[in-house]
Amino acid sequence: MFRIPWRAMSLAILLCVTILFLATCSGQAGTPGSPLYVQQVTSSPQEYNGKAITVDGAYLWRPGDPNLSVLALGVSTLDNGLDAQPLGDAIWLEGFPADVTAALHRPGDAVYGFVRVEGQFSASGSFGPGGQYQNQLTVTRAEPIEQVKHIDHKTEDKPLGAGKVSFFELQRNPGAYNGQKLTTQGYYFWNSVIYVLAEGVSTEEDGTSPQPLGPPIWMEGFPPDKSAQLNVGPNNSYVWGPVEVTGTFQTGGGFGKDGAYQSLFTVESATPLKP
Repeated sequence: MFRIPWRAMSLAILLCVTILFLATCSGQAGTPGSPLYVQQVTSSPQEYNGKAITVDGAYLWRPGDPNLSVLALGVSTLDNGLDAQPLGDAIWLEGFPADVTAALHRPGDAVYGFVRVEGQFSASGSFGPGGQYQNQLTVTRAEPIEQVKHIDHKTEDKPLGAGKVSFFELQRNPGAYNGQKLTTQGYYFWNSVIYVLAEGVSTEEDGTSPQPLGPPIWMEGFPPDKSAQLNVGPNNSYVWGPVEVTGTFQTGGGFGKDGAYQSLFTVESATPLKP
């Protein structure tokens, strides 16, 4: 599996080297049809300086200040897929095409996955934010080596019956329900950083790397014993699934993490639902 918990980092390095080496070991390294792998380039950068090369490696992009866009030997993450970190000496990537990232892992705070990259290599410089990278590849073409399939699990936009308000109605007309106790349905999502009710959750095909779909509502008070009846990540790293919740709805902004959420739902009771 591509994502590897911190405690398995040594194994991660060995595994990533083996996979990339097997993918590039035929023929003369760097010739058409025989890409290089990251460790070859970073161990002998002057050999490739100023050349157009093709490299297989683990692409990692992470937004922030500064942001991160590199090609590495592999990637290590927490069990919930967050906090991705490059393994080994990384190459700064300039101009990586955004459309390629649709086929990679997207856990929420980063994008990563194995890719094949073509471009012009520059060695022994100061590249990236703060000039912290010695090597750079100016990308002319890139393609995913792995294809990650994403599946959307969504709530239907339909009336829920007497005494209940649909999630979509709450989002369309929040002021009409401000301060009211009500029952609604949606997808609960928790990853130790955010606690929300959303219209759905997008996951990879095996149910990992969940992310809420659409503008979510911040949640407080979701009963922990109900979480065990939903989809739970390794080491309790995330929880997601369809639920019916009863509680008080508030709107007006300033809720949740960093005050970034427009509405809040304070839960009094919850019932997991079948997908």
